[in-house]
Amino acid sequence: MATNVNPTPEALVADLVLLLDLEPRGGDGRFLGRRKKGGVGRVFGGQAIAQALGAAERTVDDNRHCHSLHCYFLRGGNEEYPIDYQVMRDFDGGSFSNRRVVASQQGQPILNLTASFQISQKGLEHQYQQMPDVPAPEDLKSDVELRREMAELVPNMYRDRLLQPWPIDTRPVEPRDWMFPQKNEPLSHVWFRTVAELPDDPRVHRAVLAYASDMHLLATSTRPHGVNWYRGEVKAASLDHAIWFHEPFRADEWLLHVTDSPWAGGSRGFTRGQIFSRDGRLVASTAQEGMIRPVANDPKG
Repeated sequence: MATNVNPTPEALVADLVLLLDLEPRGGDGRFLGRRKKGGVGRVFGGQAIAQALGAAERTVDDNRHCHSLHCYFLRGGNEEYPIDYQVMRDFDGGSFSNRRVVASQQGQPILNLTASFQISQKGLEHQYQQMPDVPAPEDLKSDVELRREMAELVPNMYRDRLLQPWPIDTRPVEPRDWMFPQKNEPLSHVWFRTVAELPDDPRVHRAVLAYASDMHLLATSTRPHGVNWYRGEVKAASLDHAIWFHEPFRADEWLLHVTDSPWAGGSRGFTRGQIFSRDGRLVASTAQEGMIRPVANDPKG
């Protein structure tokens, strides 16, 4: 994300933390989200989710943590501009608070988010879903290595973006061949963490998880169809996104995102996910529906 050719892991993560931070724009719930350094394309959905969450969090008491968020993507954002966030304080009760956030660029809304917050409370506890038995991240190739191996096969227009260094280290258990994909089960397991240590603030770790949660969900719904993104066979865009935060975690320690897609149809794919800490705790759940429209069926051609 930094503009130098070979940024250090620490610089990459520092840029990410700064990107997900917000500048207050008065006391009426207005905030400004920074633009990505060197950004020249479409805003990554995870960035808008994480920044909107951060805006909402800044309007609730510190003892209330976000336990769920739901958002809709309305328009594609442009990396050439910062994003304006307006927070509406809808509810503050004895235990819960609710906030609505509208993210806009140049006067046009691009994302709506609703988030719920709760004070820490003891209650009934169980975890039915167990963490699957998969290879350790140290035994897997990182996405950086996999992208470098296929870079020469990718059209020039995508190559620079493909090789761009990322602050998130992702290691797929089932690496996908993006150029010559085969039809596979709609199931994916991906380890992820930041490439360097994060501050101890739990809000930073929630923001980074929200950012990373948008990296692999929609792709899972295309796995049974063997479509090629880089040959322009399918047009994709996130439509909505949800996260439930269950337990404390650190996003600079390995987390396993298990995603499956129970359904696709009508040019849409639905995917759900569970995020486990390395010690097997279910720390978050995710869900997303997105457009996965074959280009041949695109009404715009």
